Amino acid sequence: MRVEPPSSDDDSRWLTLRLRLWPQASVAEHLADMRASAARGDCICIAMSAAGVLLGLAEASMRTDYVNGTSGSPVPFLEGLYVEPDARRSGVARALVAAVGDWAMEHQAVELASDALLDNTVSHAVHRALGFVETERVVYFCKRLGSRR
Repeated sequence: MRVEPPSSDDDSRWLTLRLRLWPQASVAEHLADMRASAARGDCICIAMSAAGVLLGLAEASMRTDYVNGTSGSPVPFLEGLYVEPDARRSGVARALVAAVGDWAMEHQAVELASDALLDNTVSHAVHRALGFVETERVVYFCKRLGSRR
């Protein structure tokens, strides 16, 4: 297995894996996000088998806003992690997160943050297996302004 960055901001391998991770977004939305990510210098890692089969994707950015559970700012944030179903439990996620960790340390970071939805217990287990420690849980609320309730 090898982990490498995309060859361009419209790399078809990157787009394919993003579409699998975030299927609700359109191709145009993904391409716009990819261009923005590349322009910011985000960490993008694509895992492939020796035969060139796509195995997974990790994306991380450097967040300058407050990130729950961290001790400082800026902090690298694992924005997305995806491993093809047939490649799961084979070290792909570990290799991708290690590559993100290397990128983060090159930027003098001492922490790597991430999140998962409350009901995504599979993601919670993966994070724990990769060495992440849960720091807190949050439920967000929103009230429409102008309503009486």
